[in-house]
Amino acid sequence: MVNVREANLYNEADLQSIVFVLDAYSADPNAVGRPLSPEVKQALPAQLARLPNCKVFLATLDEQIVGAAICFLGFSTFNAREVVNIHDLAVLPEFRNRGIGSVLLNAVDDFARQINACKVTLEVRENNQAAQRLYVRKGFHNPFGDAERSFFLERRIVPPESLEF
Repeated sequence: MVNVREANLYNEADLQSIVFVLDAYSADPNAVGRPLSPEVKQALPAQLARLPNCKVFLATLDEQIVGAAICFLGFSTFNAREVVNIHDLAVLPEFRNRGIGSVLLNAVDDFARQINACKVTLEVRENNQAAQRLYVRKGFHNPFGDAERSFFLERRIVPPESLEF
């Protein structure tokens, strides 16, 4: 049976589990296609722990951590309420297609209800069809309608050689 709990971002074991799951996810072709750099693996635990708006949920199966949902709280000015953004939803490859992603999404929804958030948001790559199917099954949709596409844009602030993504 899959269990989900909130990660303790001050617990070294939880932080290392988050890095382990994210490293496996990063290496997946549907993500970046390469593992996290050693520098990111080293910096990530302390950086997550210092962010007051970060919530991480860990999925366990038989006491083994098999997935994570890394979320950040934002704010909707149109609703004057918090928004929960799922920045990463990752399940170790050997544990996929067992409902773990769905259980993690349920935990995020429960948290969003507890804080009276107006919505849960996420991004998904166009080539990640399996994740898209999961998100649609769980009620996610394009808020602009199927006829209108939205684009994710970025502008780097620090030198590119210092960033993993």
